[in-house]
Amino acid sequence: MASREEITVCEDEVRSRYSHLEKMTDLVAVWEVALSDGVHKIEFEHGTTSGKRVVYVDGKEEIRKEWMFKLVGKETFTVGASKTKATINIDAVSGFAYEYTLEINGKSLKKYMENRSKTTNTWILSLGGTDYRVVLEKDTMDVWCNGQKMETAGEFVEDGTETHFSVGDYSCYIKAVSSGKRKEGIIHTLIVGDREIPEAVE
Repeated sequence: MASREEITVCEDEVRSRYSHLEKMTDLVAVWEVALSDGVHKIEFEHGTTSGKRVVYVDGKEEIRKEWMFKLVGKETFTVGASKTKATINIDAVSGFAYEYTLEINGKSLKKYMENRSKTTNTWILSLGGTDYRVVLEKDTMDVWCNGQKMETAGEFVEDGTETHFSVGDYSCYIKAVSSGKRKEGIIHTLIVGDREIPEAVE
């Protein structure tokens, strides 16, 4: 005969397994948002019977509301090191069907990412077996690497400017050169050692 302790352990195991299952059935949307300090995962749970709303950013619970009588509405929170404003809109489509849209800084995720591709450059590179994601914010000339804002030193060179910084033991710089075409503007290139790194598309 099983001891009381063993039965309790079994019940707890079943309960924890069940509560995890219950938790996942309410997961209605997952988004990946690329910001300067990294790519962030936003998950949203919506209990359409209880009105429960839970927002996770990178696996960490940001908002939890257990009972909401109103099933539609919005939840606003921040993402990343720069505390970028994000809003999840919950709209009824028909009957018990809902649509979930994510806005970043007041723009739809698609519009935000399109705009972002104009204001930032991103490079993905591997140095000494470690992967790095380098982001240049063109308006401020801030450089981010794996979620950290880098110390940089700018200098003027014959054909443009260079922004110098270090990644691990590697010296890097971003060269800014005019394209000579008004539509293209300035071309930014990341150089590590004497190697040019191709730009990544996120």
